[in-house]
Amino acid sequence: MNYVFSFVIFFSSIILGQNMESLKNSIKERFNADSAYFALCFEEIGNSRNSLFINSEEIFHAASTIKTPIMLGVFDQAKQGKFKLTDSVIVKNDFKSIVDSSHYSLDIAEDGGENMYKYIDKKRTIYDIVYDMITVSSNLGTNLLIDLVGADNIMNFLKENSISGITVLRGVEDQKAFDSNLNNTVTAKGLYSLFLKLGKLNLVSTKASQEMIAILSDQKFNDLIPAYLPKDVKVAHKTGSITGIRHDSGIVYLPDGRSYVLVILAKNVISPEKTAETMAQVSKLIFDHMQK
Repeated sequence: MNYVFSFVIFFSSIILGQNMESLKNSIKERFNADSAYFALCFEEIGNSRNSLFINSEEIFHAASTIKTPIMLGVFDQAKQGKFKLTDSVIVKNDFKSIVDSSHYSLDIAEDGGENMYKYIDKKRTIYDIVYDMITVSSNLGTNLLIDLVGADNIMNFLKENSISGITVLRGVEDQKAFDSNLNNTVTAKGLYSLFLKLGKLNLVSTKASQEMIAILSDQKFNDLIPAYLPKDVKVAHKTGSITGIRHDSGIVYLPDGRSYVLVILAKNVISPEKTAETMAQVSKLIFDHMQK
């Protein structure tokens, strides 16, 4: 009986290895047809053998993917009792550059979360600010939360949870910092590590992990990882997009109860539309692989 079981496992491993090689070749073919530079991490949660990594440690400008670790920092400090998520803060549009502490403000025209601006000089709950930061990628909300929890505390949280490859330095639209190349950065492996732990409900607490996944599941920008997936597939994810950059990262939940982490990063993007199509096609390839 043990011999038969061992043979089945061995044979299954061979089949999985062949499938992974075929998947990798198909993905590289899509990537090579695009002028952008890509990185990818994929892993089925609970089955680490079903995984694929391409350029996983290449450093990318984080764009709005940095908002996921910021959310983790907020939930962590709430757990520590520094504040409650139901507490309110005054919404302001006045921030200090990390270069010289000079003041700057955000441009509503450059912000996907423009709804936040109607609350300037008014109170809003921390939870609502987090929700807007993730679901509509509010830059104003992001900077408010960075000021609230501090970039250093977020980095300490990541280190304590053995998540490397993510650097949180500042809020968004700090032009002096950008000009000085002081940017938030990520690797595909760093975001993969974050989402793998989150998918296993191992970040902050089980309850907090579930709450953060629920927020990520309400993401409004769905033209990348979820684009070609069936409607009954839930995706808890965070995108990122600036000039030359298109990212998506998160957890895909299948109707049969399985789930997987997928991170696709792209830089040197010339045609955002073409690169978005490439990323959506690659996501569908991985979904189809999971059906085999």
